[in-house]
Amino acid sequence: MRILFSSTPAHGHLLPQLPLARAFRDRGDQVAVMTAGLFGPVLAPEGIELLPVGPGADVLFAESGRRTGLDAAADPTPAAVAEFFAGTRIDLTADDALTAARAFAPDLFVAEAMDFVGPLVAAALGVPLATMAFGPAIPAEFTEGITQVAAVRYADRGLEPVPARWYLDPCPDLLQPRGWRAPQNRLPVRPEPHQGPGPTPVAPSAAPRHGDRPRVLVTFGTHFSDPAVLTPILAELRATGADLLVTLGLTARAEDYGINGDGVTFAGFTPLAELLHDVDLVVTHGGAGTTLGALSRGLPLVVVPQGADQFLQAAAVSASGAGIAVQPGTDVPQAVAKAVGTLRTVSTYADAAQDVAGQIAAMPSPTEVAGRLADTLS
Repeated sequence: MRILFSSTPAHGHLLPQLPLARAFRDRGDQVAVMTAGLFGPVLAPEGIELLPVGPGADVLFAESGRRTGLDAAADPTPAAVAEFFAGTRIDLTADDALTAARAFAPDLFVAEAMDFVGPLVAAALGVPLATMAFGPAIPAEFTEGITQVAAVRYADRGLEPVPARWYLDPCPDLLQPRGWRAPQNRLPVRPEPHQGPGPTPVAPSAAPRHGDRPRVLVTFGTHFSDPAVLTPILAELRATGADLLVTLGLTARAEDYGINGDGVTFAGFTPLAELLHDVDLVVTHGGAGTTLGALSRGLPLVVVPQGADQFLQAAAVSASGAGIAVQPGTDVPQAVAKAVGTLRTVSTYADAAQDVAGQIAAMPSPTEVAGRLADTLS
């Protein structure tokens, strides 16, 4: 079989798809990913083909901002989100994507939930489509606007939207919003923290533990590790006596934070599976991949949302009792330090995180899901 994955050009959208892509690859299927060309270094070590189409996120944000006057990353209003994902991205990517997909000739399209290029191309080619979520269900106030904008692009090309045959869902029920009802085409798939192509994750070199001091992973993902935001948080956490493992994202350097020395270790881009080794809890911006990956290990969270869909994850973690959400404000560093102390002293948070981990462990593995999809299509 020939399986084509399609993703918004952002690590947080692409990386959660890789376990399923690997599962198809390991079955012997021909697997490719269709997204911006800058992700070649991510996919090449996996032995997964890249079909480079469309610009990267920086170009898309700039163009959608020019059209709307809104910043879809920092201020994710329904209008800004709809224009970014279903307006600007389709306009700047769909034609190249259609050409690339037609040449690849897939038997199945798998598109992450905020990718609206893949579904349009799948409809044009008449190929079965699976939508892959990456976190809790997206609220209707966003999906309705996105659907309306996308419908215009379909109509411009003489196409009708075709519903996905499968809704591949890595989000356990405990993290879904209150009142959520699973769609009839839902197929759960176990989320996995991102790891490199090697078989055994190895923990990065880090400062040793100091007695019973907690070990805290501080990770704000690939694009939100702004030193202006993180430095005050790190200073407050260091004052609590915690040992900190801090990720730098894609562009920051350790010296940008002005925090170094005993008890603080910085790590460049490192697969999350390696970072989660030997930590007690996680302080994060609340990216879906980070959130589900940490909870799959039963680690409680302090979620400090910065934009995008991170507010959804923050609300889900708070409602489940598996962590504490710290909303934007002037006292964020102090609130984060207090929340870390609470997670260390109130056992119910760790218990709730373990409950979520139990639900995740019971979900079908990517290998099982790949086999089920293949059996249905054969």
